[in-house]
Amino acid sequence: MGAGLMPDQTEGGMARERAQMVEQQLRRRGIHDERVLAAMGSVPRERFVADQVRNRAYEDVALPIAEGQSISQPYMVARMTELLAVRPGDRILEIGTGSGYQAAVLATLEAQVTTIERHADLAIAARARLEALGFTDAVDVRIGDGSLGIPGDRFDGIVVTAGAPETPPSLPDQLRDDGRLVVPVGPREIQRLVVVTRHGDTWDERITDECVFVPLVGAAGWPH
Repeated sequence: MGAGLMPDQTEGGMARERAQMVEQQLRRRGIHDERVLAAMGSVPRERFVADQVRNRAYEDVALPIAEGQSISQPYMVARMTELLAVRPGDRILEIGTGSGYQAAVLATLEAQVTTIERHADLAIAARARLEALGFTDAVDVRIGDGSLGIPGDRFDGIVVTAGAPETPPSLPDQLRDDGRLVVPVGPREIQRLVVVTRHGDTWDERITDECVFVPLVGAAGWPH
């Protein structure tokens, strides 16, 4: 045990809490994709939270990060990842990098991730964190308004980690055939996860879980 660390904050203690999180918060609540469960059990969430809440890294709650943003609860990260149905080599666009945790989970699933964050300080910190964990080649962190996506590009999956008043209209067209968009949609107080799947020139939409995210601020989101 390192000097000054509580027992549950050692590397071994965190690994045990991570394994318990996978079994109790994810598998028991219906996350079935074994690849997603393995990725969630591999990525050290404690590296993506503030030092003052590091001992809470594996609680089933969202935790605050800088710029008034948050890191989503583990279940919601796993649920959105499972809904994306990520395959090795998929190109994934993430809108709302935050601390970089969701991008790390996607990269662990062997996706090539482009992630956009409007807060420059968050993006810079996330990039450094991801590089330190070995994700340099798998994750491209960009600074800007992600609500419009990347016009002219196409992705196998798009995940929006902030709540939008409606599905951003330009995003479904940025999907490749059979690609999926997962986005929280609804008023600021509560949203539902919307899954849009592209089939040629048609898009199927289904509404799933209730959730609460920070607002998606941008040209295709909330004004502030």
